[in-house]
Amino acid sequence: MTRVVRASLLLTTLLFLAAACGGEEKAKTSPNPAPNFSLVSLEGKKYSLKDFKGKVLLLDFWATWCGPCKMEVPHLKDLHSRYKDKGLRVVGVALDQQGEKVVRPFVEKHEIPFLSLIGTNEIVQAYGNIRAIPTTFLIDKKGNIQKVYRGYTEKAVFEEDIKKLL
Repeated sequence: MTRVVRASLLLTTLLFLAAACGGEEKAKTSPNPAPNFSLVSLEGKKYSLKDFKGKVLLLDFWATWCGPCKMEVPHLKDLHSRYKDKGLRVVGVALDQQGEKVVRPFVEKHEIPFLSLIGTNEIVQAYGNIRAIPTTFLIDKKGNIQKVYRGYTEKAVFEEDIKKLL
């Protein structure tokens, strides 16, 4: 294989991964009911949307291999810590194909304190056929989607929107 072909393949692969991990996109307003779901946590407990009724929910779709997702972990940990007693629930929905096998070690290594659920194709479809990660939904206390963030998002952006709903 020539050097040019290899470089072209590498560039194509990098562009594909960048698209898969998402790019910066501003939050979008989308006030409509969040789809229900039934997902299992790393502890084996089932959760659904109704378990978070009365709370502001930051529902983050991510994967262990996604660079922008990893960059958001400290933001999400801090938001969880600051606002959990004020009515915020941060919930990560891991979309890794290997599921718990790779998610559990990642969560433990990074000391992620918020709830981690294992995603399914059904939730990906229900939430608009998610095509880029991270994709994060801000859901109000009544279960309505107030904002959708696609790609890496700064903590200050999340925080400003969360404060309005608490």
